[in-house]
Amino acid sequence: MTVTLGVLHYIYILMVLVILVTMALKKDIIIPCVVGLLLIGLVSANGNVISAMQVIFNALVVSGGELWSTIVVISLIIAMSHSLRVLGADEIMLTPIKKLMVNRNVSFFVLGAVMLIVSFAIWPSPAVALIGAILLPAALRAKLPAIWAAVAMNIFGHGVALSGDYFINGAPTITANGAGLEANDIILASIPLWLIASVVAVAVAFFMMRREMKSGAEETGAAEDAVPEIRPGAKAVAILTVAVFVLDLIAAQVFKIRGGDASALVGGSVLLIMCAASIVRYGLMEALEKSTDFLREGFMFGLKIFAPVIVIGGLFFLGGQDTAKKILGENATGILNDIGIVLSNSVPLTKIPVVIVQSLIGFVTGLDGSGFSGLPLVGSVAHTFSNAITIDRAGLAALGQIITVWVGGGTIIPWAVIPVAAICSVNAVDLARKNFIPVISGLCAAVIAAMFIL
Repeated sequence: MTVTLGVLHYIYILMVLVILVTMALKKDIIIPCVVGLLLIGLVSANGNVISAMQVIFNALVVSGGELWSTIVVISLIIAMSHSLRVLGADEIMLTPIKKLMVNRNVSFFVLGAVMLIVSFAIWPSPAVALIGAILLPAALRAKLPAIWAAVAMNIFGHGVALSGDYFINGAPTITANGAGLEANDIILASIPLWLIASVVAVAVAFFMMRREMKSGAEETGAAEDAVPEIRPGAKAVAILTVAVFVLDLIAAQVFKIRGGDASALVGGSVLLIMCAASIVRYGLMEALEKSTDFLREGFMFGLKIFAPVIVIGGLFFLGGQDTAKKILGENATGILNDIGIVLSNSVPLTKIPVVIVQSLIGFVTGLDGSGFSGLPLVGSVAHTFSNAITIDRAGLAALGQIITVWVGGGTIIPWAVIPVAAICSVNAVDLARKNFIPVISGLCAAVIAAMFIL
């Protein structure tokens, strides 16, 4: 198939480069994305300004439609976590874990493992407050330095859990949309690379901590024991919550519920739990108002996180043919698809350079510190390269996802680690520095493995 690149394609390439440079400079990329949409709209509409304005809006609508189910699920989970916290049910669910923290080595893995499990269920951002408030004091009493407690929370939560996102499926869904695949394709392809990156990063972090402790450079951090008030009915709600999540996991495996269907199962469950917790805590009449407050807080968080992703996705979704048609019209083609065909006809691409390029894109797009804004791009790039050479599209997209989330999801970018740094009372720059070697080691191991696996 012969494709000729036109002005539209070169504008897209130029704007992607501008966006990557802007990210590398640690700046937000909303304005470059809007400018890119405007320019592409003008070219596609032959200079019609009105149509170009409509392209900008249509791109946001299409992007929002692609991401909406994920936004809703995340917002509902945040609302549920708030309702559990005011009841004290979260304290009851996690208290048994405290007894396991007998020394600093065990505490590192217990804190990390609980952070991993909770982050899988409700994402790392709400898990930070939940785990930090309840388990951090116990970890510090077991002589785990605050900086390494923060490293454990970051790596297990914002790295291991979020890069896979196997329960909520937010990251795989966004990546899959860009790659033209199903979320389950990304999930299955990501598992070996995810395991390699995760095991190496955790192992390197642990041995760095052990070496530092042997050298006598023991660090401490301030943390006060804060025991939330346990309200009547909290134990019943805690049991209900755990039971519902376990049943969701069992149902997902038994009935092979994946992707959007799994998100729908989780979303419906957490909304019911939020309502039940509100009623138990406040009584039916007052819960009518309080449940609305919880829901509002949840969606404020969700929209705050995903608002820039919607705009960014509007531009990057032009790379895929299906979404490009929705934005530019039925005559549109996927811009990145066209570029991939041209590359396949003119450049002798091979697997190793492709893996390296995808890895670099994932790293750079993660520099904005969001972890999710670059997922449409790495998905689209995987789609492009899979059309140019013989390579596993899902695996390549998964590699980009893993790197983007590890970098930008909150492990090595100082402004992205602030929540964990704050709750552990450590300096954000110091935390990012501690995370750097373990994270880069894990990602390099995943990249090398990808060269053989894909």
